[in-house]
Amino acid sequence: MVSERLGRQFIVENRPGASGNLALEAVANATADGHTLALLGVNNAINASLYNKPGFEFLRDIAPVGAVMRVPLVMVVNPSFPAATVPQFIAYAKAHPGKITMGSGGVGTSIHVCGELFKMMTGVEMLHVPYRGGALALNDLIGGQLQVMFDTMPESIGFIRAGALRPLAVTTAERASVLPDVPTIGDFVPGYEASAWYGTLSVGSPAAFEKFIADDAEKWAKVIKFAGVNAQ
Repeated sequence: MVSERLGRQFIVENRPGASGNLALEAVANATADGHTLALLGVNNAINASLYNKPGFEFLRDIAPVGAVMRVPLVMVVNPSFPAATVPQFIAYAKAHPGKITMGSGGVGTSIHVCGELFKMMTGVEMLHVPYRGGALALNDLIGGQLQVMFDTMPESIGFIRAGALRPLAVTTAERASVLPDVPTIGDFVPGYEASAWYGTLSVGSPAAFEKFIADDAEKWAKVIKFAGVNAQ
């Protein structure tokens, strides 16, 4: 579709590995001629603090072009969990410190750090249980082996609608259109905001997207330090 609209040929090259760092390293070290683009995501902003030696300097070596999309995450619990609201969840967690298990798709994923941000801003203690992928964690949440996840909306929405998961709140500053009756975490924890996002980068640096990336990377750096995690 991009080729059709711009009248230019685009070649897509997938470079998995190191949570997106290998692909971004290739782009950061490419000739700065505007012909090499990367699909940037929230994982790259998190990786800036999670990895000590990624092979490039995140904010120095990339030039943002523009945001593509932002996706809310949703705080979900097993329906048997004794809390139906965020305030009830916080009260229960503080009454049972360290007894709540929080699942994620791995250390440093958006699912993980959104939960760590919640812990940092509320003072609750939860036991992080990383899985090799969010779907595996979600299965155990539905099965009752976990109590809470801060999951991506596309992954959870079907289970929420089926009644297999109970949504407590969304992570974005505004309510999600697909869950209009579900409040935001920020309604109860002032200042809380997080999202999964995607954008492109190359030569050129639109100011708004550049500032957004810098602010997001700074926020996650504080969360990574609070959580005491490192990928190396």
